[in-house]
Amino acid sequence: MEQQLKTLKEAALKAINAAQSEESLGEAETKYLGRKGELSGLMRGLGALAPEDRKKMGELVNSIKSELEAAFVSQNTKLKAGASNLIAEAEWMDVTAPGVAHELGHSHIITKATREIEAIFSRIGFVREKGFEADWDHYAFEALNMPHDHPARNETETFFVGPREGEIATDKKYGKMVLTPHTSNSQVRLLERGEFPIRAVCIGKAFRRESNISHIPMFHQFEGFCVDKNMNLANLKGVIDYFIKSFFGTDRKTRLRPHHFRFTEPSFEVDISCVICGGTGLKNGVKCGVCKRGWLELGGAGMTHPNVLKAGGVDPEKYSAFAFGFGVERCYMMKEGLSVPDLRMLYKNDFRFLKQL
Repeated sequence: MEQQLKTLKEAALKAINAAQSEESLGEAETKYLGRKGELSGLMRGLGALAPEDRKKMGELVNSIKSELEAAFVSQNTKLKAGASNLIAEAEWMDVTAPGVAHELGHSHIITKATREIEAIFSRIGFVREKGFEADWDHYAFEALNMPHDHPARNETETFFVGPREGEIATDKKYGKMVLTPHTSNSQVRLLERGEFPIRAVCIGKAFRRESNISHIPMFHQFEGFCVDKNMNLANLKGVIDYFIKSFFGTDRKTRLRPHHFRFTEPSFEVDISCVICGGTGLKNGVKCGVCKRGWLELGGAGMTHPNVLKAGGVDPEKYSAFAFGFGVERCYMMKEGLSVPDLRMLYKNDFRFLKQL
């Protein structure tokens, strides 16, 4: 037994000193000093020895156990000290070294666009008004002279919303709740204030069930609205020309194309020469994917319909008005020097694209 104890001691010391991690050291401790370890197994054989041999072997077992426990503690201390040194080395920091500057971001292109548009109209007395992203059917359609069977009031065109999934919020007076399909809903709200004259530009979000190169489900519009005595088409065209020249430059071509809108009469669509194809309708020898004909619609405009004025409590015999609504993203799509071939790129969050704008 004495020889077995000496052999176990040598093997245990070798295993303890060779351990390079707390995990391997723990395995050595369990193997040699654990309750079911090799030393415990030899100790169970002491009962079969003669009394004088039992005493001698017992003292040797205790001596070996104490020596192995001390070796274990010593190696464990070394491993922890080594681990601490590694952490300290890895986390070392020179506090006197100059810091690394964080990359500075910038405003999104749509934020830049809305600020520029607001500044342009403020120079001719237009005040920016708050836009409503969700509004009642009354302001979005009914008060704008749209009949109940108008296609825009269909769920395939407009997003109707409700307090719970699958339900649509309704009001006895104002109808259903919708995500505003245009910023024109601001017109009657402004008329209801009864404060004249009105020179307002409302910039906000609009929502429609469309998604392609020149349409996205959520986009931004700005609504120009002017109410005063003796407003006419010359006033409307003058304001539009002023904006076009201020925003796009004096060389860009525009045209007013007769159209039909329920809330204006007469009505026009405002087109601008396409910057993507240079107004030719062709890009690299094929039909331009953005305009297809050399012109791109910016928005609609016209003289406010008398029924809209009446819906806002205004006498159309006393006051007249004009309105126009343009897409913010589409205006920037046509801005000189940008060449944005797909509106959806503006919301891809691709830094390679956004950093150059």
